[in-house]
Amino acid sequence: MSQVLGNEVELEAAPNRGFHDVFRPGELTLGFILPLEGYPHSAAPTMRNHGELAELSDKLGFAALWARDVPMHDPAFGDTGQTFEAFTYLSFLAAKTQRIALGTASTVIPFRHPVLLGKEAATVDQLSGGRLILGIASGDRPAEYPAFGIESDYETRGERFRDAFQMFNVLTQESFPIAASDRFGTLEGHLDLVPKPTRRIPLMVTGRSQQAIDWIARHSDGWFYYYVNVERVQPLVSMWRDEVAKVHGTEAFKPYAQGMFFDLASDPNCPGVPIHAGLRMGRNTLIQYLETLRAAGVNHVAFNLKPSQRDARGVMEELAEYVLPTLR
Repeated sequence: MSQVLGNEVELEAAPNRGFHDVFRPGELTLGFILPLEGYPHSAAPTMRNHGELAELSDKLGFAALWARDVPMHDPAFGDTGQTFEAFTYLSFLAAKTQRIALGTASTVIPFRHPVLLGKEAATVDQLSGGRLILGIASGDRPAEYPAFGIESDYETRGERFRDAFQMFNVLTQESFPIAASDRFGTLEGHLDLVPKPTRRIPLMVTGRSQQAIDWIARHSDGWFYYYVNVERVQPLVSMWRDEVAKVHGTEAFKPYAQGMFFDLASDPNCPGVPIHAGLRMGRNTLIQYLETLRAAGVNHVAFNLKPSQRDARGVMEELAEYVLPTLR
């Protein structure tokens, strides 16, 4: 079994301002999983006017934009996400926006060498003024592991995930670190990763990532989970809060976030209709739904507009006018 040798880095330093702007105890914020575009009948978006729409989301008061990590298109699996490489794209968005947090949902860290991942993440964090939130995952597309030359690691991707996680923390939080990993190499104290981030980059584990829930509660800054039926939300959040309390005490706060596909109906009173991994509904139904999530302890909802039948600008403006005020 591979392991990172050296001092285990604890999550002691406070995370950056992007994290604090998105996640607050007892509050619920809204954001978008990129791209800001509906493409219900296509695997790939057009990416037209995406910079302008990111600026609009910032001005309208949404909390976060989340880039996906889809290295290659697998027609057997699903869509391509925003098509652009996540960190390059987030650097572009950092120059287009002022306030909104910029995240990944999520970076498949077994595919990325921690040295390069640390450099990419710290660069975006610096360019954005401390707005990066790093969602991380183990990857669930079996076809991608052979493409990266690590086919043999698919069944043990949870171990590779932990190695990458620990090495990333060492590189971004320590100066001239000493560490070793069978998978990711050796640091002997003669090399240092620069730049360092503005503050510690917050790490949000997505799904289970082949980890036990107590490991996630101990090591991550929060839990980013998939859409589940509303009846399942409260038990999931309660389980998460209980695990965090066991490890860090009852006063500790580690947020719970949910991503979901979303189609805003033109009729404001349209009831909730299940769609793949999400819902179609009108704004008044959405307001009630979000209040239920907030009461359950959800801290952030990220809408993926892929199934949207409407223009993204119109959806964003309607949500900003009618829905965001109910969450303040």
